[in-house]
Amino acid sequence: MNNDIISAAITTIRNGNMRKSPVIRIPATGTTRGIGRVLPEEGFVKSIAEHKENQQYFLDIGLKYRGRKRKAYITAIQRISKPGLRIYSDHRGIPRILGGMGIAISSTSRGIMTDRDARQKKIGGEIVCCIY
Repeated sequence: MNNDIISAAITTIRNGNMRKSPVIRIPATGTTRGIGRVLPEEGFVKSIAEHKENQQYFLDIGLKYRGRKRKAYITAIQRISKPGLRIYSDHRGIPRILGGMGIAISSTSRGIMTDRDARQKKIGGEIVCCIY
């Protein structure tokens, strides 16, 4: 049984990306919904759909590829803050991923948002993961 649902979701996205799967399915929780809301806004995935199956909610994430060789838009996705070692940062200390080409997803008091949004609103929080 996996107690870290965020790591499980990130690993599922990474594995689906490597297999070039068109759609992956992850369990829907508040945090995974927040991460799922950010990914299409930033252009890393094609679509997000939530559905209920056997009294449990799931998110179907449509992964995005380009070209004939189906090169993935997500080059790397890494978990930063882990259950054994939480990483917190104020708005000035949020890392810039690849000089702004990637994003860091933060869990703040106003919900899950990208590093740019957190800096603009001057909100710090837990750095959940980074995607580029």
